[in-house]
Amino acid sequence: MQVLINQQAFQLPDAATVAQALAAYGATPPFAVAVNTPFVSRLSYADTQLTDGDRMEVVVPITGG
Repeated sequence: MQVLINQQAFQLPDAATVAQALAAYGATPPFAVAVNTPFVSRLSYADTQLTDGDRMEVVVPITGG
């Protein structure tokens, strides 16, 4: 299946989870994840399955003054 992660297309196995998508993307903490707009709890990454065409955003906090 194909999902968009931060507007980049990724091919993932059918029924891949958010955790698997993050591994494919190479995300390193800290970050927050939204799938089709709602944010996903970090505790749910391994249990939240994606479907073909989902849009995932990996948001990294920016610090500064």
